[in-house]
Amino acid sequence: MKQLYLDAKNIMQKDPAARNVLEVIILYPGFHILVFHRIAHFLYKHKLFFLARLISQLGRFFTGIEIHPGAKIGKRLFIDHGMGIVIGETAEIGDDCTIYHGSTLGGTGKDKNKRHPTIGNNVMVGAGSKVLGPINIGDNVKIGAGAVVLHDVENNTTVVGTPIDRVIKKTNKL
Repeated sequence: MKQLYLDAKNIMQKDPAARNVLEVIILYPGFHILVFHRIAHFLYKHKLFFLARLISQLGRFFTGIEIHPGAKIGKRLFIDHGMGIVIGETAEIGDDCTIYHGSTLGGTGKDKNKRHPTIGNNVMVGAGSKVLGPINIGDNVKIGAGAVVLHDVENNTTVVGTPIDRVIKKTNKL
C-alpha cells in the first residue's frame, strides 16, 4: 500500500494537471494499471498464471494499458496518457521512469527467453515509441516520440528516428 501511495504522489508531482493525490488515485489510468499490475505480478511470481493474466486483462480493459504480469516495474513509474501502451512479459523498467501513450516495450518475435527490453532508471519513453527486443536502455535516456529502438542505448543519451538513426545529445552526467 505504501508503494502505491508513493506512486500516486510521484504522478501528482510530475503531472502539472494533477491537483492532489486523491485525484490521481481516483482518476488516473496510469495509477490504476499500477494497482492491477502489482496484484497480477504477485500472482505471477506465485505461479498462478491464469489468475495473473485475468487481472492483467481486466486492467487492460479498464485502462487501455497492457502490462504482462511477468514484467518487472521499478518504483515511481509515471504513465502519462497511457492509452495504447504495451509492456511485454520479460520487460524490466527501472525507477523514476516516464512512459507516454502509444509506446511499446516489446519483442521482435525472433528471440527466446529474454525477449523484451531492459530500461534503466530515470528514462523517458516518448509517445508512440517502439523499444523492441532484448536490448538495454541505459540510465537517464530520453527516447523521442515515434522512435523505433532496436539496439542498446548508452547512459545519458537522447535518441530519435525510425529506427533511431542519430544520437542528438550525450552528456557526461554522473
